[in-house]
Amino acid sequence: MYRATRNSVDSSESTTAQQPADSEPRPGRRRWAMDTRPLRRPAYRRLWSSTVVTAVGSQLTAVAVPKQIYDITGSSAWVGYAGLAGLLPLVVFALWGGAIADTMDRRKLLLITNTGIAVTSLLFWVQAVTGLESVPALMVLLALQQAFFGLNSPARNASIARLVPAGELAAANALGSTVMQTGLIAGPLLAGALIPVIGLAELYLLDALALCVTVWAVHRLPPLPPLTGSAVRRAGVREIAAGFRYIALHKVLLLSFLADVIAMVLGMPRALFPQLAAETYASYGEGLALGVLFAAIPVGAVLGGLFSGTFSRARRHGPMVIGAVVAWGAAITGFGLSGSLWVAVAFLVAAGVADMVSMVFRGAILLSAATDEMRGRMQGVFTVVVAGGPRLADVLHGTAGSAFGTRQAVAGGGLLVVVAMLALALAVPALRRYRV
Repeated sequence: MYRATRNSVDSSESTTAQQPADSEPRPGRRRWAMDTRPLRRPAYRRLWSSTVVTAVGSQLTAVAVPKQIYDITGSSAWVGYAGLAGLLPLVVFALWGGAIADTMDRRKLLLITNTGIAVTSLLFWVQAVTGLESVPALMVLLALQQAFFGLNSPARNASIARLVPAGELAAANALGSTVMQTGLIAGPLLAGALIPVIGLAELYLLDALALCVTVWAVHRLPPLPPLTGSAVRRAGVREIAAGFRYIALHKVLLLSFLADVIAMVLGMPRALFPQLAAETYASYGEGLALGVLFAAIPVGAVLGGLFSGTFSRARRHGPMVIGAVVAWGAAITGFGLSGSLWVAVAFLVAAGVADMVSMVFRGAILLSAATDEMRGRMQGVFTVVVAGGPRLADVLHGTAGSAFGTRQAVAGGGLLVVVAMLALALAVPALRRYRV
């Protein structure tokens, strides 16, 4: 997606990250409010706005796939196995996509991959509307979707540091995460309301239409060629291996990845949401319970984003990550112990706030610590960790829920998060000492 030289970047857009920006809020503006300085930069504003519509549409598919699999099989374990089916292509193509994002125009790569995701959503609609009811077919489509996502995400995330200055990276991460999390609220709630009315098939079709909006918005971005003036490199195994060597030489990067692995693999219980909605919270209405369970964590994340001025200017990024992961684990434990739907939702909302804080500072550490020629590969690994971790959690929690019970599996996972994160922070001081 990068071209061979940096001179081809449109000058009015490529220089936006170099323009001076106010380091403090305007007089009278409350410091707890969201920092919107990055939105003053046209190129970042276009990248950010490209996610607004499809943040909702993508969640229609995210709810429809596990719901359809659970309807076919009646098993949360199969919901977890479906997550595993998407993990391998996600890992392979995210790592490869990170290397590609360091060798070609990132805007071009975003156009190609968003189009591929749209076509996959259309195929989901076809299998549903024809009544195929095949779990293997759903898994194949999920694998294809995750391959395109793996190619797309590193390019999108790596582009942020080209569009805003270093001092606004945490704010830009908060803005982007808030939009995505807003979609995670509206999407599941909309899906829960629409499933009884129009059925699953039309959810896939709505997602495909929303992705067309994303393709149009990305088309309006400026070119983002490589900053290196040399000839375009090949994106192969050697380049991917160089990315891992880079992580090994930067301990803080490695520790930030491990913190997210702990939080997501041990403490993300989403594979159990359909079973919890059908059994534990059935008295509230299965559709309502399913929608609010999927939406609760994003609600908390959006609240965290809206009030991100309270933490986005913090300089002790390492301790902020540690504290956020511990808070996430404690909230998930409370969720697992809750018998009331609304108490459970309150704990998930608290978990979402903690997750937003963690996302903001892990993202800022990653973008500021890596050079531009390595950012694509760093974001490829980041994508594997962020998106792959919950898929491993789907298998872990789905299997544990079937063996030990849903609430026991959730509470146990949350406790493991707290213990593992505190142990890592005590054993390796680099993260807890890290500051900007």
